[in-house]
Amino acid sequence: MVYEGAVAGSNLSPGSIAVVSFSLSHQTGKVVRELVRGVEEAAGPHAVALLRLRPVEPIPFPFPSVGFTLWMMVKTLFRARVAIEEPEMAPLRRAKLLILAGPTWSYNPCGPVLSFLDRYGPEAMAGKPVLGVISCRGYWRLHWRYLRSRIEAAGGTPLGPWVFPHPVKEPWRTLGVLLTVSGRHPRRHRLLRDRYPRYGHDQAQLQEAARLGRELARLWNHPHRLHGPKVIVSSP
Repeated sequence: MVYEGAVAGSNLSPGSIAVVSFSLSHQTGKVVRELVRGVEEAAGPHAVALLRLRPVEPIPFPFPSVGFTLWMMVKTLFRARVAIEEPEMAPLRRAKLLILAGPTWSYNPCGPVLSFLDRYGPEAMAGKPVLGVISCRGYWRLHWRYLRSRIEAAGGTPLGPWVFPHPVKEPWRTLGVLLTVSGRHPRRHRLLRDRYPRYGHDQAQLQEAARLGRELARLWNHPHRLHGPKVIVSSP
């Protein structure tokens, strides 16, 4: 990644924004990809340093069985950590604003993000604004409450969050997610065929992520304008 020089046409220098993310089912990854694209459309290439958290032991997806899925749900309810490889810290130290992006697992931040907070939170976040980006089935408030407390404890200033719920109505959303992560195909079930059109985020949400990225490129050095949640919902 290049860090020399200034980004043309913007007050964002290279690496001014760092994104730390984890995505198991690629839904957070899609949101982050569009968010970064939006920033770089407005500010030019290299404005964002992107760091993906990598578990020491890969997590299978989809999960191999319903039993494994239920066990993961129980563990993550109690904020089980997932050990991660050491991330490159230099871009995080250089960044003026940090984005911390990940899915909600059983009402909590996911295990790799929890490990990042434990081991690297103060070094990465102290003295800088931290924007939370959450991909979730729909239940994000407890996730954000805990994440916000950890950002503050590490010396950062929590912003947002920007929340991307799966845009399907309940109870079909929960049923569809559970079947999908267990390796089943919801649309093969007669009950869900017309009620669960997709797993994950739709195109309208991804387009909004790119728009928010362009907005972030303009507002990154005015963090007071990024306070408060944005919930990005679209009709299925």
